[in-house]
Amino acid sequence: MARKFRVGRVIKRLILLFFVITFLQVLLLRFINPWTSSKMLSNKVDLIFSDAKDKQIHFEWRNYKEISPYMPLAVIAAEDQKFPEHYGFDFSSIEKAMEQNKNRKKKRGASTITQQVAKNLFLWQGKSYMRKGLEAYYTLLIELLWSKQRIVEVYLNIAQMGNNTYGVEAASQIYLKKSANNLTKNNAALIAAVLPNPIKFQIKNPSAYTVKRQVWILNQMWQLGNVKFLEKL
Repeated sequence: MARKFRVGRVIKRLILLFFVITFLQVLLLRFINPWTSSKMLSNKVDLIFSDAKDKQIHFEWRNYKEISPYMPLAVIAAEDQKFPEHYGFDFSSIEKAMEQNKNRKKKRGASTITQQVAKNLFLWQGKSYMRKGLEAYYTLLIELLWSKQRIVEVYLNIAQMGNNTYGVEAASQIYLKKSANNLTKNNAALIAAVLPNPIKFQIKNPSAYTVKRQVWILNQMWQLGNVKFLEKL
């Protein structure tokens, strides 16, 4: 009996420690810009053991005000139009995706921008119930401790936007030969268009599908009210 009590007490302390550490982790990143992410680290390990000539991860942080306002507007239009309103989960989109996926081979996702930040910043890649549970937990913490502007700022800096390329500044410099601060509306929509699969879809040589998606995103940006929409963040 005493042994079971001690084991139970240890488990409770470990759980409490986990909550304290993860709370502080997310709180600190509200003020400190992350220098990498779990996705980038995973990519780096893969490169080390590959025969690729370029083993560098391309990443350069830019603060929200140093990025063209068209860029946050474009990713919200493309990925998560209810971003200013929800608390990390878009349940209507999840329900719609589940219904559509019943009859589709290629499954449609419904992850919000916050969920993508939680997954790419803190967690490993792949699918499992444990990872999805931790993703939900980190999503709630991020929504609790960060502003919406901070969430989209981190997203724009850690999202993969090309081969070994992370963040809008690196993508802009490599593929468009300009700074993220100088992106036009068309540039921003093109970058956002590749986000579902930045390895398959390319910014530099966009396919017909990517261009079609770019046009759709531009239309969505206009319907949201253009950069005035960002006042909601």
